[in-house]
Amino acid sequence: MMQLRYILFCLACLISMPVFSQEPAGEITPENLEILGEYEDTIALLSFAIINDSFPENRFGATQKLIPTLVAALKTPNSFNYDFGRTQSISIQYPQDSTFRVFSWQLYVDVDDYRYYGAIQMNTGQLKLFPLIDRSFELLEPEQQVLGPDQWYGALYYNLKEFKTQEGPMYLLFGYDGLSFFNRRKIVDVLSFVDGKPQFGSPVFLEFTSEGGMKLRNRLVLEYSAEASIKLNYDELLGGIVFDHLIAYGGGVPGTAPQYLPDGSYEGYKLDNGIWMHVPKIFDQISEEAPRPEPIFDDKGRDKQKDIFGREN
Repeated sequence: MMQLRYILFCLACLISMPVFSQEPAGEITPENLEILGEYEDTIALLSFAIINDSFPENRFGATQKLIPTLVAALKTPNSFNYDFGRTQSISIQYPQDSTFRVFSWQLYVDVDDYRYYGAIQMNTGQLKLFPLIDRSFELLEPEQQVLGPDQWYGALYYNLKEFKTQEGPMYLLFGYDGLSFFNRRKIVDVLSFVDGKPQFGSPVFLEFTSEGGMKLRNRLVLEYSAEASIKLNYDELLGGIVFDHLIAYGGGVPGTAPQYLPDGSYEGYKLDNGIWMHVPKIFDQISEEAPRPEPIFDDKGRDKQKDIFGREN
């Protein structure tokens, strides 16, 4: 616990970081490229240890070292234009216009505790950085709250998608939360900038209920069984958010909670005048079986001259 407090203190100290030039980042000099390459070597080793080391004290220690090392690297002039391509354990997501980028990574504490770390770097020549402090474990209604960078719903981001609203551009952040031994979460957060500062959550997800009412959410949170794998992402072909429809399974025994599993159907959200409208059924036809490239049996269950692996007899 003391180690976690130390890490939070390091991040809090970064919030008061001074802001200099607002001009977009320019070309990195050869000398600074060499400096950033050396920093990247260290960051890559530390981030690998955070994910892969089997001893919790080593994972904590690597996290303590990673934060100031990353900040020191980002202080290098025009560092925004350095991609840190070798730091594969750290996610770096950009919007299409490259006005900023979002760093995020995961720290495994124990089987029921994951912590997330992150920062938003603006596209400026001199460093303008917003540290993100994970407070997801304190949020009682995560779908309904609007949060600042010091109350971030921590997640490992895997996609970022810009969309337009009457208030200006906003960004969908697709993320993964390890959560606990039995359950995982995937989220879609909404990032906007208010008076130049990041804000998470906005009432842009609208769903009509079966009773004829409306439900408005500031972010989407899907909790599902750790034994399952689900889809939650933006689909470029369909032009909207697509995710697995989840159904409750089990939970009939007193003291046990149901597990949520995908049933093979999909739902989603499509953008309409700055609001993401819920679509209860994405595809018109849902197959009764998982898709196969070519059936092994015919409609009546008879062998089509193939063995169980689909090979010709």
